[in-house]
Amino acid sequence: MHHSPEPDTSPEPADPTGTPGPAARLAAVLDALVPWPEDGSRPDGPVAVDATDRLLLDEAAPLLATAGPGDVVVIGDRFGALTLGAVTLGAPDVRSCEDTVTAEAALEHHLSDADLLDVVRGDRPTVEITVRDRVDEHLLGGARVVLLQLPPSLGELTEIAEAIARHAADDVTVLAGGRVKHMTRTMNDVLAASFTDVRASLARQKSRVLVATGVRPEARDAAPSFPARAVLRDAELLTAATPAGGPAPEEITVLAHGGTFAGPALDLGTRFLLTTADKWPVAERVRDAVDLGSGTGLLATVLALRYPEARVVGTDRSAAAVASTRATAEANGAGDRVVVLRGDAGEELEPRSVDLILLNPPFHDRAAVRTDAAHRMFAAAGRALRQGGELWCVFNTALHYKQALTRSVGPTVHIEQNPKFTVTRSRRR
Repeated sequence: MHHSPEPDTSPEPADPTGTPGPAARLAAVLDALVPWPEDGSRPDGPVAVDATDRLLLDEAAPLLATAGPGDVVVIGDRFGALTLGAVTLGAPDVRSCEDTVTAEAALEHHLSDADLLDVVRGDRPTVEITVRDRVDEHLLGGARVVLLQLPPSLGELTEIAEAIARHAADDVTVLAGGRVKHMTRTMNDVLAASFTDVRASLARQKSRVLVATGVRPEARDAAPSFPARAVLRDAELLTAATPAGGPAPEEITVLAHGGTFAGPALDLGTRFLLTTADKWPVAERVRDAVDLGSGTGLLATVLALRYPEARVVGTDRSAAAVASTRATAEANGAGDRVVVLRGDAGEELEPRSVDLILLNPPFHDRAAVRTDAAHRMFAAAGRALRQGGELWCVFNTALHYKQALTRSVGPTVHIEQNPKFTVTRSRRR
């Protein structure tokens, strides 16, 4: 590993016309961003622009200043800093891809601010920003500069790196930034599998950028590693997927894109939830069922197989999870009965429209425990359930969600518990 020099931080020369230069406009743009839908005032809340965003933009500045149409792609922007920053620094247009619907909504919010866009454009009459939710040829075709917030999953990084090598220009430069504490040498190795040169910037404010260039010829034509596929025969899974009076499936196939939780496997929490399937409502009581936070879609597929007359919805905020859910349902012959939605924590579900919800809520943001999403999912479940409808939830026993579930949904009881996991049933009042 070798290091690139520190970026030039000397003052920007004044424009003879009096128009602020790109660096001054960038500072104004970044200062104006908020972690929408929050306003940034919560002490323990998210920040709209972090040190990694700033370091990525500084490292990319020379490339952005000379970028042409169609050259620049941003992947994994959290609140719009990289996308708006890239345009401010000279890119005539940017294709931006956000996996989560929340990040996409934040960017769209900032794009609706006419005053902010005036600063982004500077003296240019127009700039173009295209928002996409898939890392594919439409996003990456011909790209020469890719800015990337490093994802926490090596699988997701692999899928992104392979797609860049497959679709971007041969002379593409990839700048992938992250917090040093979350970066590993394996990330270098993942990038090196698709690119001939991978180097690291100097660390600044506990952030670092990996710079990858030189697409490997073999990577250009290689078959994609994702979605990964596995055939599962776990007894808990097959039993839960068995309809009343019907035959048990011999196996269930799962497909997972790189950023999807647990990958092509049955995670321990979901496995524990499945052991309670004999206590779930009988088929006659389930007209509409939801896998809330569907991930790979295993629970949505189980619901479709167990309740063959029910309408099943799988919903997740992640585009990778939505694609995985759809692919898993189709692989098991349930694609025509599983409706897949991309939404924020179940807010997209119609009120009083569901009889049964299964939920294995997220509780981590990298190494930190975060329960905000779980509580929002509980509230959404409470709104979506019909009178007498049930939410079956599995969570880490240490989180003690029973009172929160009772407040948001209705009377809640422990169904099963072990030192690691708890399964509860909450009935809509």
